[in-house]
Amino acid sequence: MNLSVDEAGGAPVAPRGYTADKDAYRRRLKRIEGQVRGIARMVDEDSYCIDILTQVAAVTKALHAVSIGLLEEHIGHCVVSAAAESEEAGDAKVKEALDAIARLLR
Repeated sequence: MNLSVDEAGGAPVAPRGYTADKDAYRRRLKRIEGQVRGIARMVDEDSYCIDILTQVAAVTKALHAVSIGLLEEHIGHCVVSAAAESEEAGDAKVKEALDAIARLLR
């Protein structure tokens, strides 16, 4: 297993489920960041409200897509690994995933 170092404590940690797709996530997030800057510019330029709301909806949808991808990676990697470790560990990771889903749906 290829371990990386935890930034907080310097302890080694296993790679995250999304590690293989990290570059794709970075590109998507950079694109979203650009969209948000564009929305701020639209507000500065007194653009039409509906046009701004359309862009906000696009950013929201893009963020949801990132969230769903990360959740899929978490379930496919972290939850499955924990379940293979022990029933208790698997249950804890399932609860963690369900809590994350609940936060996304608020």
